Amino acid sequence: MEWIEVSIETVHEGIDIMAQIFYELGVQGVVIQDPADISGFEDSGLGEIVDDSLLNNMNGEVTIKGYLPNDASFHDKYQYIKEKIGWLLSQNFGFNLGTGRISMTSVNEEDWANSWKKYFKPVAVGQRIVVKPTWEEYQPKEEEIILELDPGMAFGTGTHQTTILCIRALEKLVGPHHRVLDIGCGTGILSIASLLLGAQHAVAVDIDPDAVKITRENAMQNGVLSRMDVVHGNLLDKVEGKFDIIVANIIADTIIELSGLLKDYLNKNGYFIASGIIVDRLNDVLKALDKEQYGDTEYHTLDEWAVVVVRNA
Repeated sequence: MEWIEVSIETVHEGIDIMAQIFYELGVQGVVIQDPADISGFEDSGLGEIVDDSLLNNMNGEVTIKGYLPNDASFHDKYQYIKEKIGWLLSQNFGFNLGTGRISMTSVNEEDWANSWKKYFKPVAVGQRIVVKPTWEEYQPKEEEIILELDPGMAFGTGTHQTTILCIRALEKLVGPHHRVLDIGCGTGILSIASLLLGAQHAVAVDIDPDAVKITRENAMQNGVLSRMDVVHGNLLDKVEGKFDIIVANIIADTIIELSGLLKDYLNKNGYFIASGIIVDRLNDVLKALDKEQYGDTEYHTLDEWAVVVVRNA
């Protein structure tokens, strides 16, 4: 299959809102080239993680790249991108979105399967968890936990803000006898992280068969498959029993829809960790959870994204 690499030029402040355009079209992972990240890389201790093309672009301009299949739907999707950027640039958000220039280039599947990997480097996503691609070398520091990930072409690299927020919550909450349910598991990063943090067992569920396949492969790579059930299907049909922690990194509307149902799957004093929530929708999610009379509630934000943690009192 041939793919089209679509690039959008923006600035650091515009990353989230421009990247969201790709997510709205079903692209589950984007490449972000941001010169502002270099200072963070220099202090990260994660080795040589700055790409040469980033070093050559130090004028503050950010490039966001998404990949769309070159099929009958491409023209409409490309037109949507152009119109959405035009609308965004016409609004007064109070911050800069850059030029919004769009460019595209064709890549075949074999080239893409390898070329995108150069942007995926080891990165600390929590206080202890470091996500490392399977093809990279990395020497962990004391108390760091390495999570090896091969996301495949259709999934993100596990370093999106929502994933980071979920992993930070898991680092605080996971206990040695806990059962964890990961709804919409994608690459399996959250269920795998919970097991590496000491959980006893995890169930990862996704309606996408590719996600199920990749999750199994990643669980095996991290040595935790024997403590995990990976399930193809939806929550209602496929999952039984109760859990100490349920984590769902999906979208606000689905979280709202599931908020009442999930209480039946949570042990008393168990925790529901919900992310994939744009800050603008945070209050909607909080109201839905409050309506279901969960107990203690807290939320945290990172850039334009939020995580909500509630306890089943």
